Amino acid sequence: MASLNSVERWDETVDVLICGYGCAGASAAIEAYDLEPDARILVIEKAPEEFAGGNCRVSGQSLMISKNKEALKDYQRKMSAANPVSEELLDEWADRMVNLEPWIQKIAADVGSEFLRGTGFSERDVVLEFPEFGARDAVAYTSTILPIPSGVWLALKANVEKRNIPVWFDAPLTDLIQDPDTLEVFGAWVDHNGVRKAVRAERGVIMAVGGYESDKQMQRDYYGLSNVTPLGTPYNQGDGIRILQKAGAEMWHLRNQGQSGGIWPGVRLPHQETAYLRNFMLPAFSWFDIDNTGRRFYNEANELQLTHYKEKKHGRWVDVPLNEAYPVYMIFDETTRQAGKLVLEVMTWSAVVTAEEWSEDNSAEIDSGLIKKADDFTSLAQQIGIDPAVLEDQVERYNASCAAGHDEELERSADTLLPLANGPFYALPITPAIVCTGGGAKRDMDGHVFDHQGKVIPRLFEAGELGSFISDLYQNGSYLTEAMITGRGAARSALALQPAAILEAAE
Repeated sequence: MASLNSVERWDETVDVLICGYGCAGASAAIEAYDLEPDARILVIEKAPEEFAGGNCRVSGQSLMISKNKEALKDYQRKMSAANPVSEELLDEWADRMVNLEPWIQKIAADVGSEFLRGTGFSERDVVLEFPEFGARDAVAYTSTILPIPSGVWLALKANVEKRNIPVWFDAPLTDLIQDPDTLEVFGAWVDHNGVRKAVRAERGVIMAVGGYESDKQMQRDYYGLSNVTPLGTPYNQGDGIRILQKAGAEMWHLRNQGQSGGIWPGVRLPHQETAYLRNFMLPAFSWFDIDNTGRRFYNEANELQLTHYKEKKHGRWVDVPLNEAYPVYMIFDETTRQAGKLVLEVMTWSAVVTAEEWSEDNSAEIDSGLIKKADDFTSLAQQIGIDPAVLEDQVERYNASCAAGHDEELERSADTLLPLANGPFYALPITPAIVCTGGGAKRDMDGHVFDHQGKVIPRLFEAGELGSFISDLYQNGSYLTEAMITGRGAARSALALQPAAILEAAE
């Protein structure tokens, strides 16, 4: 860690330094200002201004609303059974969740945005991921803030700007400034537009810098995923994990189930750092996925997005094995090719922020060579390095299931069984895609970070996906709402402190 001895002079002095400008960081800034308008607040963001917003900007924008605290606790307790969280933490989380809706509605109304009961993407007004655990009683409905696709982020951003809270862009956090004996945090080193600056934070530093999903080596080392591509911001590169480890924090939830958000079928253009989501609302079903041996390996067309791409095996919900099966190809025919774009134009960095155009009929992607095309399955198999006999056998078996109206092998829903019969035929490479990671420092709902002995690290706070309390299975709409309540909790905790006296002595 950097000690006070590393600071010759402070380049900036604030009350609260908020690191990261996504849902948690913005929520913390809004709460801090509303509690104490005269407080000196500074937000720093690693990304350039045009790429700020983190995963919040490109997520599904779902906000879970609950009205039943005890049902919500019971539901989350069952989803966390493989990696339990304390009853005290569970109770505090549920209490804040059932009281969050008025705050969400207020931040929308304050900037003229519309709070919507519903997902904004479909006619559903609620997504219940695990009904057998009590989802129906726990979740009142799913909500969002319009417009789609980034309404929640736009409302938070507008609230920060309305309060004139300063934000430094191109300003990654590089180190905390701490007492090496007590671990007390006094500020941070920040690279602002390439200039190293010492920022004094008299009452606390809030870390809300997201996870490690965009660091391929950390994905290999922490979760054993070799081939994954992020769906969200490419700026979540594990900075917070490294800094918190260095700061003496106890870590948790680094390897929870599928990083809770799941492993999804993505589509990545060769030059891209991030992936699109394959279109799970495509109206045609003359397609299936194959693994690296050319065989089908899961019930690919069922509504797996409703369980964050988890399926039940051996009585437990586990990730769809896209990573293990890689390289994966989507095999489809002309009917599916003409049915619409094979990727979604929402919910991902590629679709929303960089917003590269994908052709309506997928023809441009065929012309570029991303999608392979052939008049028969033998030629198609040869183009993607698969044994033609295996692929032809899989097509025959699948088409037989379609004729019978029952997928005996993988139990794909009967209403999605449409044969591959209308040539030419195509193959699209599918990349395993990660929503986010939730691991980080162990914390409470007020953002206090704990050391290896379970003691609070003074003046260090954490919020959002970095160190999320979600420990195993995840209910749609819980990440953004957790970011809100932990960001707000961290802001309240920091402002409750008096300025660190040792800083005055050090000067």
